[in-house]
Amino acid sequence: MSESEKNKSLLKKIIALVLGFGPGIFAIGFTIGTGSITSMIVAGSTYGMQLLWVLLLSCLFSGILMFAYGNYGLITGETALYGFKKHIKGGKIIAILIILGIAFGQWNSLMGILGISANILYEIFAMNFEGLVNYKYEAVLIIAIVIISVFYGLLLIGKYTFFEKVLVIFVTIMGFSFIVSLFFVQPLPADVVMGLIPSIPDVPGGKMMVAAFVGTTMAAATFLSRPLFVKGKGWTIKDLKRQKNDSITAAILVFVISGVVMAVACGALFHQGKPVKAVLDMANTLEPVAGNLAVSIFFFGTLSAGLSSIFPILLIVPLLIADYQSGELDTSSKQFRIITFVACLVALIVPVFGANPIQMQILSQVFNVFVLPLVIIGIIILVNNKKVMKGFKTGTFVNIGLGASLIFACIISYNGVLALFEFF
Repeated sequence: MSESEKNKSLLKKIIALVLGFGPGIFAIGFTIGTGSITSMIVAGSTYGMQLLWVLLLSCLFSGILMFAYGNYGLITGETALYGFKKHIKGGKIIAILIILGIAFGQWNSLMGILGISANILYEIFAMNFEGLVNYKYEAVLIIAIVIISVFYGLLLIGKYTFFEKVLVIFVTIMGFSFIVSLFFVQPLPADVVMGLIPSIPDVPGGKMMVAAFVGTTMAAATFLSRPLFVKGKGWTIKDLKRQKNDSITAAILVFVISGVVMAVACGALFHQGKPVKAVLDMANTLEPVAGNLAVSIFFFGTLSAGLSSIFPILLIVPLLIADYQSGELDTSSKQFRIITFVACLVALIVPVFGANPIQMQILSQVFNVFVLPLVIIGIIILVNNKKVMKGFKTGTFVNIGLGASLIFACIISYNGVLALFEFF
């Protein structure tokens, strides 16, 4: 075999490995969007690596919850909210509250995501076409309308496997971009070690940043949609081990990519005393340290993060309603088209009103933590019901992890309430 044939063979294996990634890709799509990236950049530039411990705990608990929800789906053949409604007393009300809470949090997040993505593309165009500088509002709005229209069009023609492949491409570009950026600006090892010691920044906005961290990393939508995505992948009870490995891989990748983004922001901006407050700050403050190439790579990664989140967020409300009804997600149904169209209109609110997308993004992540305790309580009840689980026993380690994640979620929700009182 020639050298070129060997290279082609290796490339094919890498592509097959990437495309072979399971429903965990949706977990990464939900979790690492511009919401997460924004939170990591703002935290890294403002507090250094001080909140790394929050990220680590959030990813650990996320992996356990993904595993528990995935197992429930494979063993029972049921979706999560339908299980709440069917097997838990008062579960119907809990399920409706969860749908409303997640829809509010995710659609708010979508506004910020589209705003940031449109702003990033505007900055790229403005570098090459100076005449656009005088028409920033109009340019950002047009770009936002084009982005959301393209995604809405793709939603109407796509199926699960199509969405998965698109997400794989965006997530791969995103992860590669941020890891390459880390080589340009490296944080001090002492900062990383200190970041693993639990502490909350004792400054205005510190509590909100902690809540935003958990809201974006332990996203309730990620766990609730897991049984549906596992089902969409065609997995059965024979794939329990594969489901477990997929959950672990997704949690590790979320931690690595998010941690790298925080480290880049810390290494480039924190010690310079340049916290990020607006989209352009990400470029202006990084450029003197890392140069044009690093800025371009980092911007490209952030844009990929935003685009990788639009698909899952547009899908989430139709998914949850299908989950509640215990039906298949029919992307050709009238219900699907109407709900996703409304989501697209909501997404345009930030660009239309010219609001600061970064502030909106962080605020929306805080709202995501409030349904988290309900989502964890529900799965604890379900996976420990022997009749529902058809004799499968949930392990002690998983139960301890679920209990710890519930305590963590309750503490963070309380912290989120305090943060919102401080903000308003």
